[in-house]
Formats: sequence, C-alpha cells, structure tokens
Amino acid sequence: MTEATSPAPDGGHRVLKHPSISFEFFPPKTEEMERNLWDTIKRLAPLAPSFVSVTYGAGGSTRERTHSTIARILGETDLIPAAHLTCVGAACGEIDEIVGRYHEIGVRHIVALRGDPVGGIGTSYAAHPDGYRNSADLVAGIKRRHADVEVSVSAYPEKHPESRDFDADIDVLQAKVDAGATRAITQVFFDNDLYFRYLDRVRARGISIPIVPGIMPMHNFKQARNFVTRAGTTVPNWLAEKFEGLDDDADTRKLVAAAVAAGQVQKLAKHGVDTFHFYTMNRADLVFAICHLLGIRPRGAQKAA
Repeated sequence: MTEATSPAPDGGHRVLKHPSISFEFFPPKTEEMERNLWDTIKRLAPLAPSFVSVTYGAGGSTRERTHSTIARILGETDLIPAAHLTCVGAACGEIDEIVGRYHEIGVRHIVALRGDPVGGIGTSYAAHPDGYRNSADLVAGIKRRHADVEVSVSAYPEKHPESRDFDADIDVLQAKVDAGATRAITQVFFDNDLYFRYLDRVRARGISIPIVPGIMPMHNFKQARNFVTRAGTTVPNWLAEKFEGLDDDADTRKLVAAAVAAGQVQKLAKHGVDTFHFYTMNRADLVFAICHLLGIRPRGAQKAA
C-alpha cells in the first residue's frame, strides 16, 4: 500500500495511508453506452478500487442489464463488483431469487436500498404487499440467506427527504446496521460541514460502521442539479455561481467541475477522511483526475518513495 504525507498540527508531516476508493456505474442502454462504460471501466480499473457498484433502475427496470454488467465485470476484470438492489415493486421471493443468482455467479457484496416510490420522488411510498417493507428488512433478508454477503446501505447527510427529523433518519440507519449492514455510502453533498455534522450525530448514537462520502463531479451542472435536488441535496449558491455562463462551454465546465470536486475531496482528506465513493456517471476523466490529486496512481505507475 502506498503512502502520502500531509501537514501535522505541529507543522511537521505525518504519514497517511493511501485513500480507499470505490466507483459507481449504471448499466448501459445502448451499444454506444456499452462501449463508453467499458472504456470507463478500463480507464479506472488500474486505480485499484476496493469495489465497483452497478445501479438498479426504479422498480427493477434495469434488472437484467445490471446483472449482465456485473457478470461481465466478474468475468473480464479483477474488480470486485457490488450489485445494487431495491425492494420496490417486487415480492420477497423475487428479490431472494435475484440475490441467489448474484451469489451463484460469485457476487459477495450487495448495496441494499429501499428505492424510490413507484410514482417517483415526492410521491408516497408503499411497500409491495408481499415484499420487503424497507431497506432494513431487505438487509435482514439478504443476511438470513447469505451470511457471507457484505451489505452496504445509504446514508443522508441532509437526512432523507421523507424523514421527520435527523433523529428519525438515524433511527433508520441504526435499523439497517442492526440488520447486518457494515458500510453506509452517503447521498451526494457539496458542503463538507453537512457531512461532518451528520457523522457526529451518527457516532453519538454509537453507530461505528464506515460512513463513506459519496462524491459526484458535476459534468453537466444544470442536469446534475435537477437530479440531486429532487433527491434532497442542497446545491449552494457559491457552487451555482461557479457554473454561471458555462451552459454552452463544455470544456470550461469540465475544468470547473474537476476543480470543485477535487477541492471537496482534498478538504475531506485533510480532515482525516480516507475513503471515497465516486458517482462516475459512466465517465472516467474527472474521476481519474481527482484520484490523481489524492495521490492515487494506476498500479505499476506509483512513484517510488
């Protein structure tokens, strides 16, 4: 494992372990998107992520594409895949069968999510009458049948939009941990203070699992803002101002996006955060650059100490 140095409080330098990273991809819809995804995977794989996750569409709409992408990652790379799974619109038996199929091909990591309501974000959620009631119930169901499967879950630095308050939100996280979850990955956030305040609340409850910050470079600011705000993420005015006047200037937008995301992860790292999950949007360029700034180099290209 490589190491890097950072300033110590006394003005000297302390040795930090190489940051741990993971990447999220989504299953492609077309042949062109398939080629783009695999170009992205080939570019990022040498950075040796701890795992890569593949998302699962609303109501299981990408079920087979998610499965085939996971199977190909297992068959053609050395990467460790994690399959996203939700409990929306499916009976327990159906979900159990999906988990069983993943287990048969060698998947040992599931990202278990409740999923958005069938009517979309903002509408009321209703569990399938024969299904898992929520994400904690789903985690418990996975662990009952496959104790060797690691389960990651979601966490919300600004609380889930449906949660009454932070206490209720952390009650949900506690239930997921009690059910067997061993890692939480956060929703996107852009103000690091939100993450640290959330972490303080979680630790005060006695929850000790890793709370991994989810980082998303804003390749297309307007599009990304619409997406993340619907999920409850605040986009600060200072961030919007950085992209003003760049709607038709993709090259400059990319540079700004890289600078913003790199600044965020470097500040998190300075405060002791050593694990990051990147929402790649199936694009490698910005994520690769940010990892480089974190001191992460492709295997075989590390600078000798």
